[in-house]
Amino acid sequence: MIERLTIEAGAWTFGARLELDAAPKTCAAFVSRLPFEGRLVHVRWSGEASWIPLGDFDFEVGAEHATSHPAKGEVLLYPGGLSETEVLVPYGPTLFSSVVGQLAGNHFLTIDEGLEHLRALGEATLWQGAQPIRFTAS
Repeated sequence: MIERLTIEAGAWTFGARLELDAAPKTCAAFVSRLPFEGRLVHVRWSGEASWIPLGDFDFEVGAEHATSHPAKGEVLLYPGGLSETEVLVPYGPTLFSSVVGQLAGNHFLTIDEGLEHLRALGEATLWQGAQPIRFTAS
């Protein structure tokens, strides 16, 4: 079983552990789609975070280990419903929300290597625009 992911985003590389005990279905759904690539853009409503908008992409999971208040590096998967499917990557204070109001996403991944560069990545999405992001098994 894969326990760790490598995240390459913009100019930075991060290591992260899957939250296998707390969100096993979400972890399995995400891992089954590796390598996972997208464009990371700055959020509009949630505070200091970036997100990967995924439209109506269906991970076939419901709420699991969900939170609206992720800490820096606590990556969320919002499986859709009130708003579009997305992956949220917080780099500072975050209250996960959208145009329809507060949301709760599945905390399935925690960045624990390179965390000191997460703010630089978030600020790059804010000031320079979308950054490429790729998740692979470590």
